[in-house]
Amino acid sequence: MSLFRVVLTALLLAVFSLTVAAEETPRPIRVGMTPAFLHDQHAMLAEWKIYLESKLKRPVVFVQRDSYRETMDLIQKETLDFAWLCDYPYLALGDEVRLLSVASYKGKPAYQSYLIVPSSDTQSKTITDLEGKVFAYADPHSNTGYVVPRYLLKKANKDTNSFFRRTFFTWSHHKAIQAVASGLAQGAAIDSYVWETLQRVNPALVAKTRVVWKSPEYGFPPIVAHRQVGSKDFAEFQAVLFNMHRDPAGRALLEKLNLDGFVAGSPRMYQNVAEMMRVLGDS
Repeated sequence: MSLFRVVLTALLLAVFSLTVAAEETPRPIRVGMTPAFLHDQHAMLAEWKIYLESKLKRPVVFVQRDSYRETMDLIQKETLDFAWLCDYPYLALGDEVRLLSVASYKGKPAYQSYLIVPSSDTQSKTITDLEGKVFAYADPHSNTGYVVPRYLLKKANKDTNSFFRRTFFTWSHHKAIQAVASGLAQGAAIDSYVWETLQRVNPALVAKTRVVWKSPEYGFPPIVAHRQVGSKDFAEFQAVLFNMHRDPAGRALLEKLNLDGFVAGSPRMYQNVAEMMRVLGDS
């Protein structure tokens, strides 16, 4: 056999081996995570990744970003298959995503916005009592941390741009709670699930804040699929979430997440949020 044929055969075998390897290694599933949920809980995400990979039989990559907008951008660039979002981004993305699942918390797929102040503030009862003070917003695309407090002010005929002496974004509900607890802010509107979960794991921090008002219930932040995700991947990922509460490893993870499980959701769950966004001109 000539040297040319030997080299050509070797190249063809190499290409064939690479092709077979590519076919045998499934494409990773990329899941976006926003600060609305698991901020700074890397160990928890690592456990969940292992669990999902064992069930889906393919690699799973969690993609964490520090703002809702960044995760929304990744979805719009088609670099994510799934994402755990807040209500506002889900509604803002519209037909670019499909509702996959909603977490069940305390027996229902719902949560609230809590208005909090420092525990030393024993007088404030409503957001209008915080006029002229410093207020911490969680994120400009947060329902409970931005839409709700601005909606309350608008309904009270207050100017959302001048009512507070100063406002700033913390970029997570956890950090908004820290801002109030430390005295950096005199008020914040935060995700009830985050506040109550922190009350379990860091009661000393939460004890420095006081809940003065609770909103009506809203649909829990949804897990969505990009519109390009195929029906097979959609169904398989959804089934894994729906069945987490049925096996010991899944139940252990849910306990750490402070959740009951995952259930099917409906766009109707977010109608009250959509109405607030419409009133504010955010839709």
